[in-house]
Amino acid sequence: MNRATPRLRALAALPFVLALAVHLLLFARWRDELPAELATHFSAGGEADGWTGPTAYVLVSTALLLGLAAGWTALVRRRYLWAAWATAGFAGGLLVQLLRANRVDAFEAVVFAPGMDLGVALAVAVVAGAAGWALTALVPEEPAREPFDGPGDGPRLPLAAGEAVGWSKDTGSRALTVLAALALTAAPVTLLVATWPGALLGLLGLVIGVPGLALARVRVTVDRHGLTVRSALVPRPRVRVPLDGVEGASVREIDAIADFGGWGYRVRAHRTGVVLRSGEALVVRRGSGREFAVTVPDAQTAAALLNALVERHGKV
Repeated sequence: MNRATPRLRALAALPFVLALAVHLLLFARWRDELPAELATHFSAGGEADGWTGPTAYVLVSTALLLGLAAGWTALVRRRYLWAAWATAGFAGGLLVQLLRANRVDAFEAVVFAPGMDLGVALAVAVVAGAAGWALTALVPEEPAREPFDGPGDGPRLPLAAGEAVGWSKDTGSRALTVLAALALTAAPVTLLVATWPGALLGLLGLVIGVPGLALARVRVTVDRHGLTVRSALVPRPRVRVPLDGVEGASVREIDAIADFGGWGYRVRAHRTGVVLRSGEALVVRRGSGREFAVTVPDAQTAAALLNALVERHGKV
């Protein structure tokens, strides 16, 4: 499996550390020129209409950059290192432009020029992204993934004629469970107390939380009907691949981000999957040529049984 190396993680975190250092140094240097309350929210015309105290501003901006750093450090892949640097450049550029806009006399209005300031931040992002792309040369190439070429590559279990056998295992994602539970908890509160624009966030929490909780834990079953993956909590959603639609099964190490772009039910070119973590996965080649993958422990046994059932069914 393609894991981020310590060097790659360090290079992904570096631009955010640099952005934070520059931002805090400028804040300290300009502190005497900044107002008691910093303008941090602006109208469409660029005029300030929201303010934050210096201490809160420093804490929030630091948390923002550190949060972005943590996310990119955990999820970065070699080919996306430039994007981590571009993100740090854009965020850092915006924060510096915000400080610059607040360096005004007591009788001047704080004005944020969206066109110019966003342009400066984008320019910094481009330069930072180019630096990140150049630094990619310091990270070893990721090994090429070996595709699953057919049922002959997969394991098999010996089955007697007419023998009834099945395999089933539950698997889940603690992170998805927590996120879905938080979304569902926050949704009714937001719907009750927020105004109409804010209530949209409550609706979004329901849209994310309900299917997220349903897919946070699934049951994977292999039996005479084929492969079935369904929610362990409710009858639906469910994915079924009948034996007639299976060409073969194998085991593969799946990287949730690199292979499927995230967690949950994922759809990519030529493949779909129920991906709850990175690691061992049962991969089924369907008759259409597409693949279906589900991350589950003991995938070797599931693949061996499924291949044996398909073979006995006369498809292999």
